[in-house]
Formats: sequence, C-alpha cells, structure tokens
Amino acid sequence: MNEVWLVILPLIAGYLLDLAFGDPRTIPHPVVGFGNMISWAERHFNCGRFRKWKGAVVALSFPLFAGMAGWGITVGTLAVGDWCFCIVASVFVFYGLANHSLIREGREVIDILKKQGVEAGRRRLSWIVGRDTSELSPKGIYTAVLETMAENLSDGVVAPLFYYALGGFPAMMAYKMVNTLDSMIGYKDERYRQFGCMAARLDDVLNYIPSRISALLMIASAWIFRMDYKRAWAVWKRDRRKHASPNSGFPESAMAGILDCRFGGAHVYHGLLVEKPYIGDNDREISYADFRIAVRVNHMVTLLTVVSIVAVYLCVFIK
Repeated sequence: MNEVWLVILPLIAGYLLDLAFGDPRTIPHPVVGFGNMISWAERHFNCGRFRKWKGAVVALSFPLFAGMAGWGITVGTLAVGDWCFCIVASVFVFYGLANHSLIREGREVIDILKKQGVEAGRRRLSWIVGRDTSELSPKGIYTAVLETMAENLSDGVVAPLFYYALGGFPAMMAYKMVNTLDSMIGYKDERYRQFGCMAARLDDVLNYIPSRISALLMIASAWIFRMDYKRAWAVWKRDRRKHASPNSGFPESAMAGILDCRFGGAHVYHGLLVEKPYIGDNDREISYADFRIAVRVNHMVTLLTVVSIVAVYLCVFIK
C-alpha cells in the first residue's frame, strides 16, 4: 500500500469513529494511562529539593516514552501487514481526538443546569474546568462551557491532528501526553509552580501553531455558515493576545466574535483569584442557541482540519 494511504485511511477512520462515538467511558483509554503515570510521578517526585528539575525530567521523558511506544507499535503492526497497522492507527486517532466528547460534556452540563438547577450545573461543570464553579450563575456556567469548547477545540482536536500530520499517531500520542501533563500539573499555585513549570511551557510551545490555525478555521467556519465572520475577524484581531496564555486567547476571541458575546473576568483557580481581561464586547445573556452554534463551529473546524491534511498529503506526496 502507498505510504500516503497509511496516513490518510487511519485519519479518516479515526475521525469517523470519534464523530460517531466519542471517547469510550467503559474501555481502557491511553490518556487515562497517561494520567495514572503523571499522578504516580507527582506523588513521588513533587517533594523535597530540586522540584523544578524533577518536573522537567518528567515533562520531557514522559512524552518521549509515549512517542517511542507509538513507534514500537507502528513497527510491530507494519511487520504484520499494512491493514493491521491501519486498524491500530485508526484506533489511536480515535483515542487522540476529543471533539465528540468535548461537545457531549458541554451538553451534559447545560442539560443538568436546565433540568436540575444551578447547584447541579456547577458540580457537573467542575468536572471539565479548572476554575472554582461554586459561585457561578447560570450565565457564568454557559460562558465557561463556551470558553472550554473554544480552547479545547485547539487542544483536543486541531493540535492532535496537526501532530498526526507531522509524525503519525506516535507524535499525536506524544502531544496528548504533553497536554495531559499541562492539565494535571501545569498550574501556578504553590503545589505545582515549580514541578509543573516545564510541562506548562512545553504545552505552550506545542500549541503555538495549532491555536492560531484553530482560530482561523473557526472564522472560516463562520463564513461557511453565513455568520458574521467579519465581526469574528475583528474581535480575534483585537483581543487574541489579551489572554494570559500565549495561545488560549486565539480560539476564545474567535468564538466570542462569532457569538457576539464576552468571555473573561474574575475567576478562582486552585484558590487563587485570577482577573482575566475581557474578550469580546457584548455582555449579554447566553442561551442554548449559542451552544448549538458552537457545536456547529466545532464540527466544521474538525472536518476542515481533516480535509486539509488529506488534501496536503494527496497533493504533495502523490505523484
């Protein structure tokens, strides 16, 4: 089989599997294994002296391990046959994508908010965000869901696909390890400031290009859906660098422009009050209709990313 198809077929199959099923909750998942590894390392090494150096070793060695494990699986499955490799690679692409699950988690928060009230909505939201949710209003819950969907569209969809395009599913899994490290230890509180420093920096570096691609694809999606893409472009251009993160402001500003809403403000993270600059202009009430628009944008960005990778491989590598 042509090597190009060994990239394209698992990509398409994994995308379709994620579109249909999302992350399975009842069978083993690599990211759960990554989380267990990180928890073990944090318990054993985030103590005593040299925490910063120990954290740096973890942040660099764990993604290398994930990539090498993926490479070993690649070699082993190709030795069996191309179709064996395609099946296994498709499963890893499926595991690496998170769009279906991202949308599902957001919908569950909103459904619980509508059916069971604010307290239940706050508790369910706390499963998917790092901020303190105990004082959030319904509007704050909706806003947090939309911010999370925008930011994680980059982290959970475009970035994994970007690294898949560069290095197959081993690179995708290495990126997922970096992203999991950042989500677990990449905080600035007293416990993680030193140990998680390298993990946070590495995640910033690896998401630099994907976050910008994500924002541009979101604006392109607004154009495709005949939304106000000019407003989305204007808000993105003005507000994309307001976020404390070098990357998160790019997709968040694009989403705020698409929805004509406002993100940011004061939030509590791990006991620390963080004043985020406002992104977007219109401080209005947010409804389920806004969530539905965000879902459409997420699906379109995912599709555009997959189609772009396929097109590049077909145009550049097929002669």
